[in-house]
Amino acid sequence: MKTRRLTMAQALLEFLSLQWVRRDGRESPFFAGLWGIFGHGNVAGIGQAVQQMKGRLPYYLSRNEQAQVHAAVAFAKHKNRLQTWACTSSIGPGATNMVTGAALATINRLPVLLLPGDIFAHRYPAPVLQQLECPQSLDVSVNDCFRPVSRFWDRINRPDQLPASLLEAMRVLTSPAETGAVTLCLPQDVQTEAFDYPEYLFEKRIWTIPRQRADEGLLRAAAQRIQSAKKPLIVAGGGVHYSEAHQALKALVELTGIPIAETQAGKGSLLYDHPLNLGALGATGTPGANLLAREADLVIGVGTRYSDFTTASNTAFQNPEVQFVNLNVAEVDACKLRGLPLQADAKTTLEELAQILPGYQADGVYRERAQKYNQEWDAEVTRIYQNGGQGEVIGVLNEFIRPQDVVICAAGSLPGDLHKLWRTREPRAYHLEYGYSCMGYEIAAGLGVKQADPEREVYVMVGDGSFLMMHTEIVTMVAEGIKVNILVLDNQGYASIGGLSKSLGSDGFGTKYRKRTPDGLTGEPVEVDFAANCASLGAQVFSPQSSQELKQALAQARKIQNQPVCICLKVDRRQRVGGYESWWDVPVAEVSDDPEVQAARKSYEETRAARRP
Repeated sequence: MKTRRLTMAQALLEFLSLQWVRRDGRESPFFAGLWGIFGHGNVAGIGQAVQQMKGRLPYYLSRNEQAQVHAAVAFAKHKNRLQTWACTSSIGPGATNMVTGAALATINRLPVLLLPGDIFAHRYPAPVLQQLECPQSLDVSVNDCFRPVSRFWDRINRPDQLPASLLEAMRVLTSPAETGAVTLCLPQDVQTEAFDYPEYLFEKRIWTIPRQRADEGLLRAAAQRIQSAKKPLIVAGGGVHYSEAHQALKALVELTGIPIAETQAGKGSLLYDHPLNLGALGATGTPGANLLAREADLVIGVGTRYSDFTTASNTAFQNPEVQFVNLNVAEVDACKLRGLPLQADAKTTLEELAQILPGYQADGVYRERAQKYNQEWDAEVTRIYQNGGQGEVIGVLNEFIRPQDVVICAAGSLPGDLHKLWRTREPRAYHLEYGYSCMGYEIAAGLGVKQADPEREVYVMVGDGSFLMMHTEIVTMVAEGIKVNILVLDNQGYASIGGLSKSLGSDGFGTKYRKRTPDGLTGEPVEVDFAANCASLGAQVFSPQSSQELKQALAQARKIQNQPVCICLKVDRRQRVGGYESWWDVPVAEVSDDPEVQAARKSYEETRAARRP
């Protein structure tokens, strides 16, 4: 057997550069490159190997290890999980900075490969700088934190362990059902150790992404449930995008007259102006979607994991006779809510369902109601777009950008407003991370999406609270000459949680940026000059004071190339977009001396009684 003598780090990167994926006859490299920050735990191993690769696996320097994972995950999401990045860090804090990104990736079922440096495998110099000493075991390091948030985890304690671990890592990363964060911990001494690796490890390897078909008997059972339904409703989740099932979904909707509602991840599955698109579902949903969900006798979940925001904390589907058909590549999701599980690819299965449902139509009156709700909601969106506050900012941006341009968000009050208000005119133009709803994701994600699709303009909407947590990748954009438009909305604190606090009777305690007084954080507002902050990082900055000035700033920003743009504007935290026909379960204190909390608790107990068992 032919072999090649390489260090473990050299063999690892050579292998990654040769991994490809194929779906529907189209092939592409699986790894776009390597994000990293070098330290003593990876500079001599991974760092040397990257330099020796001479660009065959492009290396990009991030400014924060968590941010580099967010950029990689956003890239993978926009690429429908067919391509991603590897991310490397040193040991200690560099590694644990990536744990949040790993959790985000796994929760959202998005592939990313993490390569944190680790302590010495031979243990002679222990405890080394940044090593956690565990009295129960000498085999523990801070990298064990990655175990619960990774779909696959391994520590390469000898260079000859690498081949088996790499193949298992690729199996998980390219599996539509199992994908998420994969973590390979790399002891710093082992990275530099040489081994005679088999030559076959360095041959181009193509991983086929299968389009799994549903069990024939279950497929026919699902068709029978649909044919028996009077008020069916499709819940479109992120799986519609990942499967590229948009046309198949549209064809089934138009064949059967079944209306759809969309999750955060599924928004854009059907364009906003399709008459049978009810829009957002659940706690951040539209009136029509939530009213029909309440009546539905059959719910067809396509690529959704039924999070609590989608099900309105299990209060959305109130029909006592309601049944579920769940189409999902992941068995755990296909079996939720005691549904009939179609564990299969969305595109293929929707096409097959259409073939065995000839002549079926949802109830005519029911269809007409769905169309009426679609028209009424469109009129309500127009009203909100003209009514000031955050809703008006969303409206100005939505009406300005091109259909193919991408809006990005993750946390705060913006996701709820965007879910309801954003008019999607192209399937991949709406990018929300709402599985982990991670503050700090947004700006790094903008970088990742722009790398995934340079021809689109990318617009990040980020609140002041999230901006202050992580904005360092603006520097990376400057260094790489990457243009991302960042709208920073300053509402003087955590407006979303402030509103939630008020609804629970607590009056927004601890959610405003205020100077300390003897009574607590109740003094003058803490003013942050976000425009100066962004300019100091190298961005081109605009500070509009009105909707007209915002339109002008957006027009000027469109002309700028190869440089990030920040548009900083203040919004009134008190002017909010309300909820519609829905609920989200946030427990209220059972005992309190505050009458407002007592009233909120009473309302909470009455509402939660409607939850499905």
